[in-house]
Amino acid sequence: MSFVITAPEALGAAASDLAGIGTALSEAHAAAAASTTRVVAAGADEVSAAVASLFSGQALDFHALGAQAAAFHDQFVQTLSAGAASYVGAEAANVQQSLLDAVNAPTEALFGRPLIGNGANGAPGTGQNGGDAGILLGNGGSGGSGGATHPNGGNGGAAGLLGSAGAGGAGWSGATPGNGGNGGAGALFGAGGAGGAGGFSSTAATGGNGGAGGAGGIFGAGGAGGSGGLSTGGAGGNGGAGGNGGLFSIASNGGIGGPTQPTGGAGGAGGTGFTDGGNGGAGGNGGLLGAGGVGGAGGDGHGGSGGVGGDGGNGTVWGNGGAGGHGGAGSSGDGGAGGHGGAGGMFEGSAGAGGDGGSGSINGGAGGAGGNTRGISGNGGAGGDGGTGIGGRGGAGGHGGNSGPVQGTAGRGGNGGTGGGGAGGDGGSGGNAGGLSGSGGAGGAGGAGETTGGNGGSGGNAALVGYGGDGGAGGQGVTGRGGDGGNGGGAVLFGNGGTGGNAGIGVPEGDAGAGGAGGLIGSAGNAGLT
Repeated sequence: MSFVITAPEALGAAASDLAGIGTALSEAHAAAAASTTRVVAAGADEVSAAVASLFSGQALDFHALGAQAAAFHDQFVQTLSAGAASYVGAEAANVQQSLLDAVNAPTEALFGRPLIGNGANGAPGTGQNGGDAGILLGNGGSGGSGGATHPNGGNGGAAGLLGSAGAGGAGWSGATPGNGGNGGAGALFGAGGAGGAGGFSSTAATGGNGGAGGAGGIFGAGGAGGSGGLSTGGAGGNGGAGGNGGLFSIASNGGIGGPTQPTGGAGGAGGTGFTDGGNGGAGGNGGLLGAGGVGGAGGDGHGGSGGVGGDGGNGTVWGNGGAGGHGGAGSSGDGGAGGHGGAGGMFEGSAGAGGDGGSGSINGGAGGAGGNTRGISGNGGAGGDGGTGIGGRGGAGGHGGNSGPVQGTAGRGGNGGTGGGGAGGDGGSGGNAGGLSGSGGAGGAGGAGETTGGNGGSGGNAALVGYGGDGGAGGQGVTGRGGDGGNGGGAVLFGNGGTGGNAGIGVPEGDAGAGGAGGLIGSAGNAGLT
């Protein structure tokens, strides 16, 4: 093998000399231009004029060629100068790489990781893990996507103290789809890597699960969970859990569950944070004959508020809606709200229940609303209960969902949460029944409160045939007024009205709820007790 050795200083000097030569030639050509291109005829005869024209034309052609030569000369000088600069840059890079290799050698020998440098990315289609970054500085490598022989995506590489972690690789899409790789972990200031998406399935196999997000560094956010994979013939993959946040950062949201032909995938749970918890991922929608997936739970916030629960997925044609995820607890803030329940299928299917609100050191989280039934028949989803507010008010209960237009019972309202340092949460209203047959949902009870009690939720109205829902009882007011009872729901044709909710105990007591109107053939509901 032969080698070429070049001195950048010599190239630079040669370029400077050539530039000077070009400048001298250009000046000489300019000085001679006037006297050579304008030759005066020696006489007034035709021969003298022809001779003068011949010499002038030759001079013009010479100067045109000289201009082209000057342009080529300038390009050559520029190329030579650029070559010298490139050699200088290459030598500087070699020196830097040599110094970096010397610095990294001890840590690679002791820990198997360099001190400075980015981790290598995993090759696509191999499921190879991403390389870890340098211990001090560098980003983790991304995991390689899955392939036929190794369907799962590779995990992301860990970050250096200053740098971000690598994302997980996507799962392979095929007959046996793979799961997404997990995101790498942050170290000090870096964020955790996002989880990889689950693989797609066009067969009866379940879609791949999304990878979990990596934990954040001390000052870094957690990585988002990967989405679950779609499946056209099997269950959808579950979304990956969100990564936990660092000591002084936030957690990330869970991944969305994959939509699919039968059952949608569950949403991933939100990550736990030392400030606020991450939100739960939404459940995937069901397929033609499948139910929606369950929403992921909100993450707990150890230094802040809890994360919101993910909404349940919807049933598409036939199928129940998924339940909403519960809200996360907030140890130094409010509890997270519960996710809403998913709707039932367009033709038939019951709706999903709302998730419960999380407890909070200040206020409790609100319960999620129950899903509505969209098809011919099916029950409405129950509302989630409100969370306890340890130092503040309780969370409100979620409203119950409506039932189908032909047949089904409406969902009950969620109960209000207890207010340890404030008012109790109000109970959620019961859902209304559909047009032909079905009873209204009962209202949720109001929560007890350190000050005032929460009001009970109203009962839902019945269909043409069915009973009105009962009103929820008012909550107790420890040092203040009791909550009012909810009114009973009304009936329409055949059926009795709902009973009103009882008054809450307090100083003074709350008002009792009124009974609901009876149907054409039926009795009115009784009023609540005081």
